[in-house]
Amino acid sequence: MFYTNTCSVSRIPKPPAESGQSHPLEMEKEALPQQARETLRDRRRCRLCRRRPLRPAQGSRQKSSCSAMRSGLLLVVVALFLPASASGLSSAGVAALQVGLRAHGLYKGAIDGIRGPLTTTAVKTLQRRAQIAVDGLPGPETRHALGRFGRHPLGSRPLRSGIQGWDVAALQFKLAWHGFPSGVFDGDFGPRTKRALRRFQVWAGLHADGIAGPATLDALAAQPAAPTLPLSWPVQIPTLGNRFGPRGDKFHSGVDFIAPSATPVYAARAGKVVFAGWADGGYGFLVVVSHGRG
Repeated sequence: MFYTNTCSVSRIPKPPAESGQSHPLEMEKEALPQQARETLRDRRRCRLCRRRPLRPAQGSRQKSSCSAMRSGLLLVVVALFLPASASGLSSAGVAALQVGLRAHGLYKGAIDGIRGPLTTTAVKTLQRRAQIAVDGLPGPETRHALGRFGRHPLGSRPLRSGIQGWDVAALQFKLAWHGFPSGVFDGDFGPRTKRALRRFQVWAGLHADGIAGPATLDALAAQPAAPTLPLSWPVQIPTLGNRFGPRGDKFHSGVDFIAPSATPVYAARAGKVVFAGWADGGYGFLVVVSHGRG
């Protein structure tokens, strides 16, 4: 699907935001976050990122004004594809740690899965409060100090509605990187997490029961499918705003392009308009184009 609006469109994924040393938790066995730089270089070579002749979206309507809160036109495309090595950009274990630290009021950075300076400082503060060894490392005592947010490593139990914990936060983070965000990363398995999980299970060809058991976790551990659709830029001279990836305590599942009011907006690929009108949730006037692949 291609989504275009007057407030906020998906192209190039952005690596996690927190800077500094990046070592994932050993217990999660994730790829090292520093692979992000190599991934971005590979992504620039990807044929999906090459500019192609632009084609107007059939049935789309141009709008010449923006909301009162914005001075220019901001476009959004909800992600049509995921990077082939997205799971290597971040660690779900570190993200779960950050969720717990945020819940205790110790961490104000993005839930990005990178154990940088902000995360390490927050861990040390927690350790001082708990009167345990202050080493900045999230060992068993530190996780115990997180209370319910530090319990249950991912894979230690089936995940279903109504439960909370470290594993739920890790699940939410993995779902988001696979293109199925569930809103706020909070470690609570609520209705939005269940909906996101069921959508992922349908996509992965699994039984869509909304319960994350071994088969679902194995599917989440696999590399996301490589992109196959060739796309073009939705504007002639693209200026990137927010990119694909973690943003605050949520996940931005698109890439924003910034342009002046009345800028022509094109579809990233030929397709059929399935919706055109006003949409709540910050989208504004929205045009949705289907390319026939969901």
